[in-house]
Amino acid sequence: MIQSQDRSYYIGASDTSMVVGNWNTKTFENWWLEKLGLYKNNFSNESTKAGNNYEHKILDALEIENLEKDKQIIIDRLRVNLDGNTNTCIYEVKTYNLKKEFKVSKQYWRQAQVEMYATNIHKLYIVSYGLEEKDYLNYFNEIDKERIKLFPIDYDENFIINEYVPRLKILINCLKEETYPCKLQE
Repeated sequence: MIQSQDRSYYIGASDTSMVVGNWNTKTFENWWLEKLGLYKNNFSNESTKAGNNYEHKILDALEIENLEKDKQIIIDRLRVNLDGNTNTCIYEVKTYNLKKEFKVSKQYWRQAQVEMYATNIHKLYIVSYGLEEKDYLNYFNEIDKERIKLFPIDYDENFIINEYVPRLKILINCLKEETYPCKLQE
């Protein structure tokens, strides 16, 4: 649970869908202005607050020896914040409303790919934890281990090399030059 919410001048693993997505949208424009420090996105809701508050407790409930929390890796302008990791595995925590079914979204999958790329650790689990209504009201509830599910994510070097890295390089150069990325020739 990284404390600083300033996302300017760095591209994070959670930004991967923006990196590989359509750069010709208003959503991308607002995201890019945030990266340049010209726009502040202060989005927060009950779900994100609960997820942030439960993250360490969920990792602790896994009882993994030598688990490190909140490791940050910086490679040029790529800044990756891991929820938890050992020397051989990454654990990315995602909370969700237990009334709904959890699925590994394309965005989560992409984030996981970049976390593995940045660390050179090619074993990652998305750790899902379903929150009940009472969990949104009280962040001190005990973790119910029965609600923890692990989803292994395979590393996709093709995605990283052919889709992600070329576009990341363009965005890093634009960040350094403080310019708007040119529209890509699709």
